[in-house]
Amino acid sequence: MGKTADDALRLYEEVKAYESAGAFAVEIEVVPVEVATAISQRVNILLWSMGSGPGCDAQYLFAEDILGTNRGHMPRHAKVYRDLAAEEDRLQRERVAAFREFVADVEGGAYPEDQHVVRMRPEELEGFLDGLEGRSSDATGGR
Repeated sequence: MGKTADDALRLYEEVKAYESAGAFAVEIEVVPVEVATAISQRVNILLWSMGSGPGCDAQYLFAEDILGTNRGHMPRHAKVYRDLAAEEDRLQRERVAAFREFVADVEGGAYPEDQHVVRMRPEELEGFLDGLEGRSSDATGGR
């Protein structure tokens, strides 16, 4: 937007219309820096910029761009500050490995160990088992 004189003038008129309607701010994206700066200097509302240069009142980017989690097309105006996509990939490999280890431990009998279970006091267990004996003769089926 705003790459020709006519488009830039239309954009200015749109921003003025928002201002007249009572808007406190307008966000513009990827408008030539000269156009964004000139409009910002001529309006009394905030002009927020993504890729429209420092002449606006505020700058913003999407978190995906800043953090480097955007896996698609990286826009020219975006700046990557971290490569969290690589970290997310590493963490996903760790998640999968942990679940595989858990499954292998369960299947191999290494989990649960005694430290991972709750035990009943021996006298309570005896009372429970005695109680089961009295009730199992009443049962019509079972395992």
